[in-house]
Amino acid sequence: MNTEFWVTCPYCFEQVEIYIEPDVEGEFVQDCEVCCQPWRIRLVRDAEGMGFVEVTRAQ
Repeated sequence: MNTEFWVTCPYCFEQVEIYIEPDVEGEFVQDCEVCCQPWRIRLVRDAEGMGFVEVTRAQ
């Protein structure tokens, strides 16, 4: 079950490693550690617990 993901900030384009608890799924907002802009993070897990993360600008 992966809990660490490398994502690219949709504002400053920096690569940032994020940590997500193993039981978390769905959408939430988190600020970029580099530029402090808000992200909308969408996390989907498969049956084995592997996750897919999509990061977009929060409105």
